[in-house]
Amino acid sequence: MTDILVLFHSTHGNTLAMAREVARGVESVDGCQARLRTVPPVTSAVDPQPREIDDRGPALVERRDLDECAGLLLGSPTRFGNMAAALKHFLDGTGSEWFSGTLAGKPAGVFTSTATLHGGQEATLLSMMIPLLHHGMILVGLPYTEPELTTTSSGGTPYGASHVAGQDADRALDDTERRLCRVLGRRVADTALALKERR
Repeated sequence: MTDILVLFHSTHGNTLAMAREVARGVESVDGCQARLRTVPPVTSAVDPQPREIDDRGPALVERRDLDECAGLLLGSPTRFGNMAAALKHFLDGTGSEWFSGTLAGKPAGVFTSTATLHGGQEATLLSMMIPLLHHGMILVGLPYTEPELTTTSSGGTPYGASHVAGQDADRALDDTERRLCRVLGRRVADTALALKERR
């Protein structure tokens, strides 16, 4: 089986819901399986106590997950038009993978959840792409051949899948957002298999 890493940070569960839909998209491709992982939380002077990791959710990412994956899907809630600190902190610590080329030549896609429609979805997706480009990854987006991309009134961008969670973070994924998450997962998995066959 070809493993595709679905790596994310989620605060209110919306990015986790997206990650699960992305994973379903990955697993709709014969020969591919999703490896769902999350990043550790980041503590600060404002909240010095480490947060409990929910042991019912996905496991924490390990270095070997990056090495063993054939593709990567990266998800984060929006923080002022940028990825969340926990995800950035993890990526900042991947210098050895950058040096060894662990992720070079592998396909990647990105997804995000925001409170409002214009809450920085595209800026956040672009912010997640930058370190992936530095790692030499091949970015996969959502083409306008997907009809939902032009009809959506909620989430969905050509840069990656997105979701509008609402100001109280209580709006569930709608059918369009769910489908675009699955399309993104499928596209990264398809690309990983195509690249694998060429090697």
